[in-house]
Amino acid sequence: MRAAPGPGDLIRFAPGFGQCFVVTVDTEEEFDWEKPFERYGHGLSHVPAIARFQTFCENAGVAPVYLVDYPVACDTRLNDVLGPAILHERAEIGIQLHPWVNPPHDEEVNVRNSFAGNLAPELERAKFDTLKRTIEQTFGRVPRCYRAGRYGLGPHTQAMLRDAGVTIDTSVRARFDYSHEGGPDYRERPVHPWWIDRAAGLIELPLTTVYCGALRHMGNRLYHAASRIPRLRGVLARLGLLERVPLTPEGVDITAALRAIDVALADGLPVLMFSFHSPSLAPGNTPYVRDEAALERLYDWWRAVFAHLRARGVAPAGLSDVIAAAQA
Repeated sequence: MRAAPGPGDLIRFAPGFGQCFVVTVDTEEEFDWEKPFERYGHGLSHVPAIARFQTFCENAGVAPVYLVDYPVACDTRLNDVLGPAILHERAEIGIQLHPWVNPPHDEEVNVRNSFAGNLAPELERAKFDTLKRTIEQTFGRVPRCYRAGRYGLGPHTQAMLRDAGVTIDTSVRARFDYSHEGGPDYRERPVHPWWIDRAAGLIELPLTTVYCGALRHMGNRLYHAASRIPRLRGVLARLGLLERVPLTPEGVDITAALRAIDVALADGLPVLMFSFHSPSLAPGNTPYVRDEAALERLYDWWRAVFAHLRARGVAPAGLSDVIAAAQA
């Protein structure tokens, strides 16, 4: 799964599918992003705040995909918040594996092991199975979508997902590189969905990141080469030459986001994949939402994005829509 797909692996969607977007939420515990990983000591105070985001999305006709990790799956409040929406298909539930907080706790907690795919295959599978069972017991649904925490796919993840009947992976953060921490390098991965295992019906829906600016067609090579010169990336962005823009409200202002959406649509990308972290739905949990004003800016970001997509004729899609169009 960490290997680049070939041209024949890119999904050709059914005629008339057009272009759509999917909102995913990394639904996870609260922890200090600046400190080392810990098994315990995390928080879950933001879980009730997910209700506001769900209502907000329902009012916009959007059914988010909540990718839930173990501590959140064990919080019964989440079923109170999302249970009715999932039952009536106004939201979907998926799996997100944060190995350091997910039993069995048989590995050393460190940066390398925070990428689940770096674990021994039997331990990666045991943690995944524990989480999957917990989600099924909590929500009465079999999750069919997976995201490795920290985007940490490994050499044995594909077989694990195939055996579990998962049909969508969304762990690839295209155009990002985590190899300096022992994680995957996704710089050369496409943003277009592809078949991981066509026979098993397993597809990759990579998170959408685009290059904007006059030099965008040299994006991968130039952007990563620019990292060798301090502040050069910022200079290129300010000059309108090259900017890497992921589709997330976390650290991306609305002007850049709308510009990136237009680039993705002009490139013919069939599925725009948005993401952010659930702790950002309450102030003080992430670097992106420190206070109430920042929280309102996050909602304003989504309002502007939904309005822009609607004006461009791009509709929200559920996972079933994507799967059906890919298999047609």
